[in-house]
Amino acid sequence: MAILIVAAIINLTLLYQSEQIDNSQSHSIIKTGDLKVQTESISGLAVSVANGNIEDKDNLDKEIENANSVLTMLKNGGSINGQTIQKIPSSITSDYNKVITSWNTYKEKALNVEKTSVFDKEATNAMNYVLQKNSELILTTNSLSKELSDLGRDYNRHKEIATELENSAKEIGQLTLLISIGEEENAQEKLKKERVAFEVGLRKLLGISTKELDVKSIGQEHEELIQIPRENSNELRKLDPLWEALQPKIGILEERALLSPNFNSAKNEMNVEKLVLFSDIDNLLNSWNAQMAKEGNQEQLIIQILLIIDIAIFFLVLYVIRQSLLPLRLITDALSGIKEGAYGEKIKYTKADEVGKLANTFNIMSDTIKEKEEQAKKTEIAKDEFLAMITHELKTPLVPIQGYADILLSEHLGKLTDKQKERISIIKSSSETLLALISDLLDAQKLELGQLKIRKENANIKDTVTDTIKLFLPQAQKNKIEIISNVQDLLIEHDPERIKQVITNLIKNSLTAVAPEKGKIEISMKDLPQEIQISVKDNGIGVPIDKQSNLFKKFYQVDATLTRERGGSGLGLSICKGIMENHGGTITVKSTPNQETIFTFTLPKKAELGKSPIGLA
Repeated sequence: MAILIVAAIINLTLLYQSEQIDNSQSHSIIKTGDLKVQTESISGLAVSVANGNIEDKDNLDKEIENANSVLTMLKNGGSINGQTIQKIPSSITSDYNKVITSWNTYKEKALNVEKTSVFDKEATNAMNYVLQKNSELILTTNSLSKELSDLGRDYNRHKEIATELENSAKEIGQLTLLISIGEEENAQEKLKKERVAFEVGLRKLLGISTKELDVKSIGQEHEELIQIPRENSNELRKLDPLWEALQPKIGILEERALLSPNFNSAKNEMNVEKLVLFSDIDNLLNSWNAQMAKEGNQEQLIIQILLIIDIAIFFLVLYVIRQSLLPLRLITDALSGIKEGAYGEKIKYTKADEVGKLANTFNIMSDTIKEKEEQAKKTEIAKDEFLAMITHELKTPLVPIQGYADILLSEHLGKLTDKQKERISIIKSSSETLLALISDLLDAQKLELGQLKIRKENANIKDTVTDTIKLFLPQAQKNKIEIISNVQDLLIEHDPERIKQVITNLIKNSLTAVAPEKGKIEISMKDLPQEIQISVKDNGIGVPIDKQSNLFKKFYQVDATLTRERGGSGLGLSICKGIMENHGGTITVKSTPNQETIFTFTLPKKAELGKSPIGLA
């Protein structure tokens, strides 16, 4: 500590004397260098304002005003934010004047960019129109293919062309999207080929000559086809005017860029002047630094001597510290071992000082943790064995109970009275309820141990939802409860059986919550860029606000009294949450008591950049 204090006093004394001389020059050079940062900021703000962000106009004016203020301060000297700025030395005035000239030119170019529009309005309108109509074009070509599929072999070529039109329609949409985000080179040339290919195919189906079109450029040839019967050409007649409206817009996208040429020109001029300004600022800084180096040889010598002393002191202090911290390193290594699970390790340190007491306490703690860990492992093993045993023992008698109940109800062993059927149905229902409870316990245990199997595949989410709803239609119809599905066709990676399990739990809860004859359950889907959201909404009794945050905890029940009206283990929503987390998604609830309850879960899309999961027609 004494060495450090003495070295600090010497350093501070020498540095203070040097700082009083050079501090103002350092601030001046820093402010000069900051001009480059301000210049970059001005470029970005000018482009932002040109792009329509009017709120950045004030920021742009403020940055220009600040740069002007710094340049004026460098010429005359002064103070900025309490820091003294030294004026430019007379020996480098010519370099300063060059900076002023290039700054004024750059400022003029930046203000010109600010006033120039970024996008070509006509090309932008054409792109929006094509993107808006492309889905209609795809649907119409798809319907055309279906309409022609009923025709005989004489129309096989017509069917091939219809398929080609459908593919071209999809490609036109993708290329237009790529042009809009500038993600692919030669997209305009490819778009032109797809437009010509679509025009050639459509003319062939309509029986219009293609002689005036360059069919060889797309690898096709002129051909005449027999006319399509009128009753099979309804979609073709719809396609013709739709294509006539789209074709000129596509032509605009082939020939014109989205960015305004005036903007590109103004931006390029600004960037050229920015580089000139950067070069002049660098020259000014280099000249200034050279001037300071010329005047500060003596200061450099002092700094070099000080640096040598500091290095020597550093190694000396480092040696002392290493010797002092050696016992603590032993403790740190032992703690790292405990962090990695190596319990029971002890520190070999025999001295009776403070560190020795700490090491002894650590050794006692390590032994205690090891004992507790072994006890916890035994308890965990016992719990798993007990759960596996009790689950097996519970499921074993349920199978014959359900089997014999079905045999009795089918009256293979003799006729039953209505009262007997009712009692046996209760036996069967109770056994099914108990089996479902056991399955929930098993799933909850697998989730806790991370052993729940998820078998993901690319499947249609609509089929998954529809198959689940079918299981509840008899019960819903019996109670006059309406179930509505607004889920679109979409291929997405998921485990259909596990997602069915989630939807089943949510629909069961809704069927319990809604009133007969008035109940309404709606399953809907939102297709978002990175994920899909599926919601199950009902108009039931709802969930109290203070209980919503605990719904997804194991064994939690909104009605926890012994006389609660509705059964259940309290595991359903906990399992739903575990399944969705294993899919990389989430599940949430939003409920207004006596009005509605909405459960929403998400499934992430795992697609390449620029692509999305396949939408089914």
